[in-house]
Amino acid sequence: MSTSATTTTTGLIAILRGITPEEVVAVGSALVDAGFTTIEVPLNSPQPFESIERLATAVGDVCVVGAGTVLTVDDVIRSEAAGSRIIVSPNSDVEVIGAAVARNLHPYPGAATPTEAFTAVGAGARSIKLFPADSVGTAGMRAWRAVLPAEVELLPVGGVDRTNLAEWAAAGAGGAGLGTCLYRPGDSAGIVRDRAHTLMNIWSADAA
Repeated sequence: MSTSATTTTTGLIAILRGITPEEVVAVGSALVDAGFTTIEVPLNSPQPFESIERLATAVGDVCVVGAGTVLTVDDVIRSEAAGSRIIVSPNSDVEVIGAAVARNLHPYPGAATPTEAFTAVGAGARSIKLFPADSVGTAGMRAWRAVLPAEVELLPVGGVDRTNLAEWAAAGAGGAGLGTCLYRPGDSAGIVRDRAHTLMNIWSADAA
């Protein structure tokens, strides 16, 4: 995935909430082996900046590594210093979005309403995280798609798993954030690889 503002398709994002620096390279490498090209380390994980740095060093040449649960401009600055190329947030904070855009990072602000989505777009975002996705639903996403600029992609996060990923893909999602259905703290790299293959196969078969 490119980090330019013209990017319209991200694909699947692996969310490694709770990952530790000691296990992040093995798990991240397993995800890359399964075809994932974007990995997010939420900042409420243990030692997240160290994990981001280790992951970016190990797989950053073949995979976009980024930070999640980014809430402040300081978080953006520290994430960039660690090697992040994307900035994922649960909310639409215009200062966080602006800081990311100014640093040529790709922001993924969270929105639960069209108003929040348009606020994020106005601040420079071109990828919107539908969060929580199960509250918006595929019908809601289609309604948003009809009014948002065509170059803005929508990615459901929260409640997306193997049972509904195909539905989101068929509805036109530009990607999806996958959390506990893919990784839970303590899961081995082998377990994550198997889940990743399953989810990637679903996405590849149903994404437009």
